[in-house]
Amino acid sequence: MQETPSITAAEIARLAGVGRAAVSNWRKRHADFPDPVGGTAASPEFDLFQVEEWLRGQGKLSEVSRADRLWRYLATAKESPATALAGVGAYLLARQRGEQATRKQIDKRLVGLLPELDALADELGPQGAFDQLWQRFSAPGPGRPFATPDELADLMVGIAGIDGGSVLDPATGTGATLRAAVRAGCTSAYGQELDQDLAKLAGLWLALRDIPGEVRSGDSLRADAFPGQTVDAVVCHPPFGVTNWGFEELGYDPRWEYGAPPRTEPELAWVQHSLTHLRTGGHAVLLMPPTVAGRRAARRIRGHLLRGGALRAVIALPSGVAAPHGVPLHLWVLRRPGADEPAPARALLIDAAEGDHAELYGRVLSTWRTFAAAPEADLEEAGFARAVPVIELLDEEVDLTPGRRQTAVGGEASEEHLVRTRERLAAIVGDLPALMPQVTPEPDGATPPPTVSIAELARTGALQLIGPVRSTGSSDDESAGTMEGPLVLTGRDVATGVEASGRDDGRLGQPIPLAVGDVVVPTVAPNLMARVITSEGALLGRNLYLLRPNPAALDSWFLAGQLRTSGNEKQTSSLSGTLRYDIRRALVRRLPLEEQRVHGEAFRRLDAFESAVREAASLGPELVRLTADGLAGGALRPSHSSAPRSRKKA
Repeated sequence: MQETPSITAAEIARLAGVGRAAVSNWRKRHADFPDPVGGTAASPEFDLFQVEEWLRGQGKLSEVSRADRLWRYLATAKESPATALAGVGAYLLARQRGEQATRKQIDKRLVGLLPELDALADELGPQGAFDQLWQRFSAPGPGRPFATPDELADLMVGIAGIDGGSVLDPATGTGATLRAAVRAGCTSAYGQELDQDLAKLAGLWLALRDIPGEVRSGDSLRADAFPGQTVDAVVCHPPFGVTNWGFEELGYDPRWEYGAPPRTEPELAWVQHSLTHLRTGGHAVLLMPPTVAGRRAARRIRGHLLRGGALRAVIALPSGVAAPHGVPLHLWVLRRPGADEPAPARALLIDAAEGDHAELYGRVLSTWRTFAAAPEADLEEAGFARAVPVIELLDEEVDLTPGRRQTAVGGEASEEHLVRTRERLAAIVGDLPALMPQVTPEPDGATPPPTVSIAELARTGALQLIGPVRSTGSSDDESAGTMEGPLVLTGRDVATGVEASGRDDGRLGQPIPLAVGDVVVPTVAPNLMARVITSEGALLGRNLYLLRPNPAALDSWFLAGQLRTSGNEKQTSSLSGTLRYDIRRALVRRLPLEEQRVHGEAFRRLDAFESAVREAASLGPELVRLTADGLAGGALRPSHSSAPRSRKKA
């Protein structure tokens, strides 16, 4: 008898975007709710197909794409989503190679998915079908492994110079760096990962693209899966702060060419492991916690790495570039020196910890390439990058924190920046009273007008509801698109109030141009927000709703203002604890169009007021820092008006 996937009450709640209590109420109130097919009395399990059919019949589950439907089933697999996806990947690989794909390759509880899976493979090809499911697996979410973001992985690969060579990632994880290496044109890719399911998934991703190489499972430090093998580049995001990394067993390991790592410095074990696998002249790029650059316990090894010419650069990145780490991480750039090669006289330190990472990555890569082309030349960008003499770094602490080795920005530039910041802040503060919308209370006893849901407005034609756009993940070479594709409005842009900053990397499921008057709402955000589009030229980004009002029925600014209320935030948010919004549930007041426009103008002014307050909030600390630096460093002195007034004698 063919088995179908089963699902718990908690998983039903996640599927429908409600709380666990809602599922219990449905079971009590609806006689046609599916009966349990397994589990226990305390934790019953239900047939997933029956539950989905019931939810759809009740209007509690929207129609989704075939890939989303398949992922829902995989996400509820008994063992783990990774195990289920690995079975699906093996099935798709057999199909791509023309081999007889057997049902034994898939968990028996997922056999019922084969028609849907075959249909998706017919539509996109086996590789494209796996990519669609892989993208959903590697997206952030509860219980999911954290993946190195694609933009950061591309930067690491760009610094390593992988194009046309072989690459190794000894801590593969979900395979983000290997995927970046493939995008950059590597000829072969190897990896090792402690988690057997993740190793299998990364290997399947490579095999579906016919990339030579393999990903093996195991502990890279304790049991190197590629002993004696060297590659052109190593790119790695090792685990941070692991205490049980093999200190006792590996005390005399031959890989510790630059010194045995202390128990508290496992990251330096990964550094030397990576150097062992590099051919002479090859580069390794590792994502590291910032403390490794300055902790006293590791200063001896840092010194040996510098003297030997193995450590070539340390790059401080902005905070939050790789979840779940909120601190400004570092990139360490290493090079395997030749046996008789003289040690270089300089090492590059880049302080890119301040600013938006999307803007800084290109500058970091360009600066590194300039240094790599002429490592003995003077290179200095005040406050950002400096090619520091190694002899200067070999002091008592051997502190390689980039921010502590930079020259200060020139006094004239700082003064000019200070003046601009002060003038801009004064102008914004002066405009705030005029930006505040003038409002008056409604008279006591006034009857509030009726409301209508976004779903009903869409059904009656008052607006179009489009999206959210999903990621296809089917493009093999997306590195160029990241910098040169059409502009894309991202969720981050909406949240921070900036212009479209993303680029279409070829993985948007559908290019949807934005039009003036469109209202965009993120599906996931710290709070419900809405943005009115005021200029054309960008595409709708991932995980954004697009509401396109009929101007004869709805005013855009009125709609946006109605959406972002605290009441709608409660109405649309998931009750399962995640900050995810279903905008179809949002309620909008029914008002005549002329009255909507009056309210819309108030909402527009409120939006301008909010933008001004946000900018003032960012300029204030900057003004304080610039002024304090100037006063403390002697570049500025207090004016007479700043001096305290003397008190008159009585």
